[in-house]
Amino acid sequence: MEYEKEIIKKEVAVSAAIQMVIMMESKSLNTIVNEKANLIWAIADKLTGVYKPHEYGEVILPLTVIRRFDCILMATKDKVLDRYEQIKDLEHRDEILKNASGFGFYNICKYNFDTLLEDPENIKENLFDYLNAFSENVRDIIDKFRFYGHISRMADKGILYMVIKEFTSEKGNLHPEEVSNLAMGYIFEEIIRRFSEAHNEDAGQHYTPREVIELMVNILFYDDSKVLSGQNVVKTIYDPACGTGGMLSVAEEYLDKINPDARVMAFGQEINDQTFAICKADMLIKGNNANDIQDGNTLSDDKFKNQKFDYILSNPPFGREWKNEKEIVEQEAKTGFQGRFGAGIPSVSDGQMLFLLTAISKMKDKKDGGSRIAIIHNGSPLFIGDAGSGPSNIRRYILENDLLEAIIALPNDIFYNTGIATYIWVLSNKKSSRRVGKVQLINANEKCERRRKSLGNKKNDIPIRYIEEITRIYGDFRESKISKIISNSEFGYSKIVVERPMRNDNGEYILKRGKPQPDITLRDTENVPLDKDIDEYFAEEVLPFAPDAWVDKSKTKIGYEIPFARYFYQYEQLRPSAEIMTEILDLEKELAGGLEKIFKT
Repeated sequence: MEYEKEIIKKEVAVSAAIQMVIMMESKSLNTIVNEKANLIWAIADKLTGVYKPHEYGEVILPLTVIRRFDCILMATKDKVLDRYEQIKDLEHRDEILKNASGFGFYNICKYNFDTLLEDPENIKENLFDYLNAFSENVRDIIDKFRFYGHISRMADKGILYMVIKEFTSEKGNLHPEEVSNLAMGYIFEEIIRRFSEAHNEDAGQHYTPREVIELMVNILFYDDSKVLSGQNVVKTIYDPACGTGGMLSVAEEYLDKINPDARVMAFGQEINDQTFAICKADMLIKGNNANDIQDGNTLSDDKFKNQKFDYILSNPPFGREWKNEKEIVEQEAKTGFQGRFGAGIPSVSDGQMLFLLTAISKMKDKKDGGSRIAIIHNGSPLFIGDAGSGPSNIRRYILENDLLEAIIALPNDIFYNTGIATYIWVLSNKKSSRRVGKVQLINANEKCERRRKSLGNKKNDIPIRYIEEITRIYGDFRESKISKIISNSEFGYSKIVVERPMRNDNGEYILKRGKPQPDITLRDTENVPLDKDIDEYFAEEVLPFAPDAWVDKSKTKIGYEIPFARYFYQYEQLRPSAEIMTEILDLEKELAGGLEKIFKT
């Protein structure tokens, strides 16, 4: 026991030290990100008149990505062109040119952003040539932006040269010496957020606040510092709704702080073309395998079928229907646990629990080291659905297989696109011994600071000290005012059907084969805790009030729900009635005096 306590103390100390380093670096990082995002944002002024404000992002975002590629490749540009001249007739020259560039991509055009400006009359044609000379993986990114049409539009309206010139100025200086890969990822997301807000769009669809991701990553890796230490460590991480890749990037950054020798392989899938393009570009820039980022609908077209990962984290869409994927999802559900949805499927009006099941299906077997998941949901997966329904059966599967470690209630108004209650679910198939058979509920609703200025629905932030505190509470695994430890079985219940006999006009039972027939108008149900004997419960809670009742055991169903708020409810003593009456009388006197003055005047 003492040994476990020492391990826990060390884990907390490691987490705190890492967070301190990240906090110190974040101050300068935030300055770079905001300054550069402001400069790039200002370039949109050149689009005024030709484009409406809600269209600016369709030009600025792809140009930001392309300019970043341009800046990165500048140092090895001549080397690539020379090598291309030597091997241009070879069929398989892709890898040779990547090696020449020093990156997983290249460009074999003589132009770059600076030299494009030397021929203003032909800038449109030359820009097309330049873009088409990128390696295929970059051309795929440009295609996803649907950018080529905008080149013609800007050229026809006479602003293409001005816009490219702006990107070659200090505003568009995205050289690696000036802007790190980490900063570049933040800049992409900041620009997306600004353009989304300008158009009153759903910025939160692509953008999860960094403090939320940092909290998730802290907890995701909390118990694994020993596993992640040493040399030749290779870990995989997956996000089924990866957006611009923010969660994957923060996880990589965190692991690099723990162990610079560790290698992280990031995998993700994204349905939105624009955010997929940015995520893939970010992975290319950082030297990751960009083929591990796939586009497409995760629910109907899983690009990582049968693959397993060490860590999974995600902020999937919630409250969104999946009727377009319904047929394919239901077909997969029929295959049981050979597919992802054997535990059940939720209502077609909300697909977030399908992402939860997708994450669970990607967990490695325990014999292979197991996996951990951190995933964000709103409140409905906690309780929606009656016993025997899809959502209840999903909760049943998770709890009866002891996969749920913790649920953390986040502060309200923490996301850009919603002010409703949100929760981090932490799942694992490699629980520590003290967590076996238990779930930790953490109410971190008050662990926030009010922002001076709201960003959409985001009115609150989670500062670093609260990230550390929540992480520590999770790691301590103790009961407190905001931490409850609950047995898995406590969330389960048997839903029993209570019948009452049908009577005729004379008040006699109507019998069939000598048995009373149920009166459906008197039928009722009771939820019996799983740790309570049904017959005992029935005798104590029902028969004293309905002596002729019985349980139709053929209709009994097992259900699970997680009444999170109930565990943190605190009764507030009502004020004495005499005190309230005195206050009312005083108010009446005050009101009467005021009215008397009015009528006298």
